[in-house]
Amino acid sequence: MLFTSLRRAGIVSVAMVGALSPSTMTRTRHRDVTLDSGVDTNRLIHRTVLRRAQMLPSYSRQTGLACNVCHFQFPQLTPFGRQFKLNGYTMTGLKTIRNMSDSTQRQNLSLSPIPPLSAMFVTSLTALEKRIPDTQNASASFPQQASLFLAGEVAPRVGVFAQFTYSASSGKFGIDNVDIRYADHGSLGGRDLLYGVTLHNNPTVQDVFNTVPAWSWPFMGSQAAPMPAASPLVQGALGQSVAGLGVYGLWNNVLYSEFTMYTTAQQGTAPPPDSSARNVLRHVTPYGRVVVTRDAGSGHVSLGAFGMDSRLYVAGVGGATDHYMDMGADVQYESRTSGDRVFILRSAFIHERQTTASAFEAAAASVATRSVDDFRASATFMPSATFGYTVGGFATSGTRDALHYAPASTSGSRTGSPNSSGALGEMVVNPWQNFRLGIQYTRFFTFNGAATNYDGSGRNASDNNRVYLYSWIVF
Repeated sequence: MLFTSLRRAGIVSVAMVGALSPSTMTRTRHRDVTLDSGVDTNRLIHRTVLRRAQMLPSYSRQTGLACNVCHFQFPQLTPFGRQFKLNGYTMTGLKTIRNMSDSTQRQNLSLSPIPPLSAMFVTSLTALEKRIPDTQNASASFPQQASLFLAGEVAPRVGVFAQFTYSASSGKFGIDNVDIRYADHGSLGGRDLLYGVTLHNNPTVQDVFNTVPAWSWPFMGSQAAPMPAASPLVQGALGQSVAGLGVYGLWNNVLYSEFTMYTTAQQGTAPPPDSSARNVLRHVTPYGRVVVTRDAGSGHVSLGAFGMDSRLYVAGVGGATDHYMDMGADVQYESRTSGDRVFILRSAFIHERQTTASAFEAAAASVATRSVDDFRASATFMPSATFGYTVGGFATSGTRDALHYAPASTSGSRTGSPNSSGALGEMVVNPWQNFRLGIQYTRFFTFNGAATNYDGSGRNASDNNRVYLYSWIVF
């Protein structure tokens, strides 16, 4: 019924007919020190908790659809929302400004009559169970983040999601996530094939499932709290420092696949990278993704895998490189039982093998080869479009290295182990579809290798437990 109504309204194009079956109508970890991967995060702080804004009024204005058509409470995409993104952000309910080529009689212009602009504003308050030494507890951020977006159709079959962000932690305004797409439809084996090209600047930001690092829960998090020492490279460490060109396809609404190649495109430095550069990719980094997705009873299930193979120069653009091989698997199940009542299960596991010869040769690591494993799972219940409740757990483990994971107040490891684990709970209230109030509680069972005196300075894992309050508005 939804599909029929949208098509009659002129919102769903003929090209979308093959992509939207009736059944389809019924988706931080970093600390402010050097990552386990060796990537400096002073510029990349909390990449994955600050960069989540796929729900945009720009798209609502363009399509004429309310936010809850594409979202199970933003930024969690419904099957329809995933189709909108895969089709290049180009579905529209507006009468566009168009033109045809005189020579080919093909449409070469399709402009919205209104600017594709949106804005986002986040404020927050964080309170730790025990304050960090020599700091003030109950830290407020106003704003924690403020973003401007250019998002929507820009040409026939071409759309864009471009974010520009002011972050309180850096006090700067700059480029954030960008995803430019071309999408079209064809046929393969007598079945619909949605295919496209994506140009973006953050691995996994192009994905349409809320299980990969760029879009995984929690969708917002604190900037004022300690974070575990270890994290896979694919969890945001390359964000806004690479350019990725990829191709993707969705066959018969069941099989999704993608292949992307990344090259260095660092911000704040004059190109090309030279001897003063750090963490430059050697040649290109390949990334691959495959997902099987289909209806399951009254719900929808997706089972996927992804991988990225990276080699980075630690300093300069020559000499030895560090090697990071990331392999991940994810699963998502979502069910809308009646009305607006929704239940969602998500889980993801990432294994990273690291060969960091440079740190070993410089006596900054006691082993040349390490591994990091990261597991996360969550369950969400939304009794209505207004309220949402989520519980989740996380566990990060890795190779013990007394030099790399050395004792240090708050951020270090007394045992040389990066192992951390804990649980989160969150309640959100959405009095309007584009405004959210949230309260989040994080409890650590272990932190950087121990439950007690983990840093060698007397701090316990439970001291980093935190209450995080936030407001989030997009307009």
